[in-house]
Formats: sequence, C-alpha cells, structure tokens
Amino acid sequence: MSNVRLNDSLYSLFRILPAQASALKRLGITSVRDLLYHFPTRYGDTAQVTSIARLRKGDTSVVFGQISGLQIKKTFRRFPMARPPSLRSGVSGRAEGVVEDNTGKIKIVWFHQAYLAKMITGNSFVRVEGKVSERHNNLYFSNPKIESAPDLFTRTKIHSLYPIYPETRGLTSNWIYHKIQNIFASGILNEIQDLVPELILKTYKLPDLKTSLIYIHTPKKEEHAQVARKRFAFEEIFFIQLERQRVRQESRECAAFIIDKKSEDVDKFIERFPFKATEAQKRSIGHILDDFRSGHPMSRLLEGDVGSGKTAVAATAIYAVATSKPFDHAQGRLQTFGSLQTAYMAPTEILAQQHFESFIKYFRHLPVNIALITGSGSRKFPSKLDPDGWTNISRAQLLKWVASGEIAVLVGTHALIQKSVKFKHLALVIVDEQHRFGTAQRQKLVNRHETTPHLLSMTATPIPRTLALTLYGDLDLSLLDEMPAGRKKIITEIIIPEKRGGAYEKIREELATGRQLYVICPRINGPDPTKELAIQAKSVKEEAKRLKKETFPEYEIGILHSKMRPIEKEKIMSDFKDKKIDILVATSVVEVGVNVENASLIVIEGAERFGLAQLHQLRGRVIRSDHQAYCYILTESQGEKSGERLKALVTAKNGFELAEFDLAQRGAGELAGARQWGISDLGMEAIKNIKMVEAARAEATKLVEDDPTLSKFPLLKERLESSAAKIHFE
Repeated sequence: MSNVRLNDSLYSLFRILPAQASALKRLGITSVRDLLYHFPTRYGDTAQVTSIARLRKGDTSVVFGQISGLQIKKTFRRFPMARPPSLRSGVSGRAEGVVEDNTGKIKIVWFHQAYLAKMITGNSFVRVEGKVSERHNNLYFSNPKIESAPDLFTRTKIHSLYPIYPETRGLTSNWIYHKIQNIFASGILNEIQDLVPELILKTYKLPDLKTSLIYIHTPKKEEHAQVARKRFAFEEIFFIQLERQRVRQESRECAAFIIDKKSEDVDKFIERFPFKATEAQKRSIGHILDDFRSGHPMSRLLEGDVGSGKTAVAATAIYAVATSKPFDHAQGRLQTFGSLQTAYMAPTEILAQQHFESFIKYFRHLPVNIALITGSGSRKFPSKLDPDGWTNISRAQLLKWVASGEIAVLVGTHALIQKSVKFKHLALVIVDEQHRFGTAQRQKLVNRHETTPHLLSMTATPIPRTLALTLYGDLDLSLLDEMPAGRKKIITEIIIPEKRGGAYEKIREELATGRQLYVICPRINGPDPTKELAIQAKSVKEEAKRLKKETFPEYEIGILHSKMRPIEKEKIMSDFKDKKIDILVATSVVEVGVNVENASLIVIEGAERFGLAQLHQLRGRVIRSDHQAYCYILTESQGEKSGERLKALVTAKNGFELAEFDLAQRGAGELAGARQWGISDLGMEAIKNIKMVEAARAEATKLVEDDPTLSKFPLLKERLESSAAKIHFE
C-alpha cells in the first residue's frame, strides 16, 4: 500500500467480508482516520506469558499461540426432578481446540460453554489464560479465558505490551491490529499533519500526532500508552471547545435588543417574590441584566437544584423584557406602543401549563399579556370577561396577536417552533430543561429573526462542572447553589425490605395530616412470566393494585406513565394537584418540574435502576413547600457499588456534589447521556480532569479570539466544518 490518506475508505484498501462490513458500520468506522482513532481499551503484557513447553499441572498461566482443531461435542445431562418432565434432560456441549506456539501444543476444553468455539476463528492467534489440569498424563486448559491477540510471538522482535481493541460480532481485535499495522507500513505517519497547534502541544508536554498514534497502538511501555491517551483526550476536548467557542464568537457578532432596566424597578419586582430572594438568585439576575445591556445576544445556562428558584429568575428576566419598548429605527427612538416579547419553551404540556399559571401570578399586577400554546389548545391571560383569569382562544387569533406584538409572553411546547408562529419583536428565548432539546430546535426560535433574541437555557439536572464547561462551552454559566430560606432539608432514608413496614407507618401518619405521596416504579407493566430473563422490577400497574389492596385501601390511588395520552396525563396531574388523588404511582415521567406543593412524600422502588441525577430530580418533586419532606429509597439488590451510590444520595449536600460523585464513581461509558453527547469513552475520562478541560477551553478561546475565522489554521478549520467534529446535544 502506498499514497494512503486519512480520508481514504477502508473498502478501497482492504478486502472486507460482509460480516466485517456490518461490524465496521456498527462501530462507525469507514475511513483510515476512523480506524486509526479506534483506540485499544487496554493492553496485554507478553512478559507474563509462559511457553507451552514450560506449563505445569496446577499452574495458572498465560500462553500465546495459534488455535486449531475447534470442534463442539454434544453431551447430555440430567436436571433435578423438580423441573417439569419436558425440561429434566437437555443437550449441552463442550468445545475443544488445540493451541500451539513454537515450543509445543496444549489442548483446551470448555465444559458447558460450547458457544465459545463459535466465537473464535480457526487458525487465528489467541491469548489463553487459565488453570492447567492433567488427565491421562496429558496437560490441558479447563474453561480458560480466551481472546484474540496479535501474532506477536511469531515476530523476532516483540514489544512487551500488545493492544486489545473493542470488538463486535464479526470483527476481532486481531483483525483491527493487523489492519492498523498495514496502514502504518504504508508510510502514512510521515505524511499526516497534526491539527493541534505545535505551541499548544509544547505547552502541555503532549506528543505530536505521529508519535501519539505509534504510542497508543504499539506502546513499548505503559507510560507511552498513557501519554498518548492524554494527548488524544486533550485533542477531543479541545476540538469540542473550539467548535463551541466559534459558535459563541459568531453569536457575539450579531445584534440583539438592548434592554436597560433600572435596578430600582427590578428590585421592586423581586420584592414581590413569595419568598426572600437568595444571594444566588440576585447574582444570576445581575448576570442576565448585564447581558441584556451589552447589545450582543445573551447565551446563558442557568443551572440549579429543584426548588432553588429558577422560575423566579426567569420571571425577572421576562419582566425586564416585557416592560421594555421596542426601538423604532425609522424614528430613531423607542416605540410608544407594544412591548418586547419572550418565548418560553417547556418539554411537556403539563410543564408549559404550570409555567403559564406561575407567570400569571408573577405578572398579575402588570399590563402584560401572557399566552399558552400547546398541541391541545391555546389560552390567554387576562381574559376580557375575567381580568384575574385566563380564557381559551382560537389558535388563529393567538397567532395574530403574537405576530402583532400584543402578546408579551408566549409559553409553549414544541408548538412554539412551528413556522406558523411568528413574533414581531422576539427579544428573549427561555428553554426549560434545555438539554432535552436539540441544537436545531433551539436555533429555529433564535435564527428566524433579524435581531437575534437573547437565550436563557435552564436545567435542574445536576451537571458536573467539567461537563458543563465542555458541552455548553458557548454558554455562560450561572449557578443557583442555595435554597430559599425556610426550606427544610429533605429526609432521605434507604429502606431495606424488612424495614418497609416501618416506612409505611410513617407515610400513613403524614397522609393522615392531608399530605400526598408519590410512588415511583422502574416499569409500567409487570415482567412477562413466560420470559425466563425478564427484568424483575416493580411496575406501576401492579404496585398501584397492591397498595390499594394491602397497604392504603382507604386512600385514592392514581397512576401515571409515559404510554398514557397527553390528555390523560394532564387529567391525572390535575386531579393530584386538586387533592382528588392521595397517592400517585408513576414512572420517572414525573421527574421534570411538576409542581404539587402538598406532596411531601416520595417512595422510589428499585432505586438502583435509576441514575443518581435522576434520583435527585425525582426526590426534588417533594421539596416544593415548607412542609418537612421525606424520601424513601427502596432497593432490590444488596450490591456494594449500588449501596455506595445510594448512600451518596443521603449524604450529598446538593445536586452539584452528587453529580461530581457520579462522574468520579461511574465508568466513562456509563455516565448518563455520554452516547447522546457524541463524546468517546476517552473523552469522558478526560472530563473527569478539571485542569485538562480548563486548559483546552482556555486554548480554544484564545485561538478563536485571535483568529475568529481560523485563517492561520486551514486544516483545523476544515476539520471543524466536517461532521466528525460536531458534537450532538440531542
């Protein structure tokens, strides 16, 4: 092979079988670059290898060799009489093979694991690890671990370490290793250019691209592999940051409405909050008002625990906008009529309706028109017939009022981004639980206008600081890290099965005082009894029946889950808010934002099946008032790792601390949403390193500020504009 380039298709270089083609597609590998960036997950060490001639009975050893003679032999076994007659006997099997190195041969036998023989290709090179047994004076491996490996022992000069790559059906680690070595042999490493500027690599003592590729695929020692992984982790975060900073820079070049509200007016509005504003709220409001005065579009993420007062901060931003007049460019002065407009987008109809009602309370004393638009209908406040209430209106009428500028605040779901919704002076877009919307959806609201609206994104999902700095690098960050005064800390208890009765007694006492209860289950329906491996977990429907029959027969019980129609969900939540339902048994559909102040109790069944951030949000459903709230965590397993995670839920002071714990404890690929964000496992490991993230962000910011078009770095610009460098926020 010669003249190989990074963008060349693998199909033009190698003969690829259909099964291998399917496997490569699953892994997202099509080009030379993709394969070179398919990094080993770990490394084996040939220094620990024993030659077959030196094996001894009873030793646990590792050998390398070429496997042959693979065959499956059927055996019959009897099962206990307790089984049904049809299942008392069955066909099992054992697999056999022979491994050979340049010193000898040894037999391998897998008892009751015949499937292993089908996973290994005959005459391939393997690493075998297990205990050496003896029968009839012949040594053999019994049920050893086996994996594909490069044929290192056939080379005269070998490295101690060898790479083990992520495999998938139809594609072995050995195949990947050899194809990468073929690509290396083509001389491509002498031709490729490093996209990361040399000065940055020197600053952080990182190897160049050629060295890093050699180190990560064929390391001579562990330090080589580590420094290469560090370089590629930095590269990935750096490219993400660069893309985010370019978006940020482009946004700053756009014009936005200048909203210069007097501080005393804003202070009077804040004084009307139903609670004393926290310092964190005041600080965040200050950030927003400064952004409004800049003349450039605000791009801010407001992150805060459930109950920390994000809605009040959003209401203050809306107040500043709704009580400001549009600028009349023809007259060169502010208009005397109409107002600047806000679009507030929520992820569900229930939440959109809830915020519509909240904003009515905040703006009832002001001449501000507020409207709601969802798939179910349209509403407007105030009503002509009832100045203190809202009225249903036709969609057509609402759209006319939005287009004319008469509606100052429009709350809605995805209905807001339909082409039929046109604003006259859209100055502010607020997106609640913004990570639930894709970039394209947000941009539909923002990009449709000559003057770019300010953007305030809000989330109650605890996000580790490093992740927020990376994923939302184009957004400024404001944190609500304190609760309003008077809010009692929720009492969280982990309940073992034998203590369930005591928890129910405490719940009964609270229900007797008029409080309400959530019961959260991992499933909607019970497990299928005909499926042997069906997940055994509590279900909404079965648990609701059990609670009604056995535990709380005197109380009204309702159910809520994702398979219900929106109108059914809305009816159930409305009945729960109106106290027609005492106990709501639900899936995690209640996780985001639903506000029922009288509900002060929550039971979470099968808690180990939920992520910590999700558990924290679920728990947040019951800290909406000054009542003492209780959260009972019920588990189905007694695993040590699961226990540690749940204890953190009890001891963590807030969601941010919990998010950091979750990031530190969980594997890179396990962190919720990593796959959605388009970050590799290596990148997720990097996100655990705050210094690396801050360094990558600082370098990307400096590069874009000095050279916004990246004219000095054409290869970097080309890479960023390719789809490979884009990060996904769906």
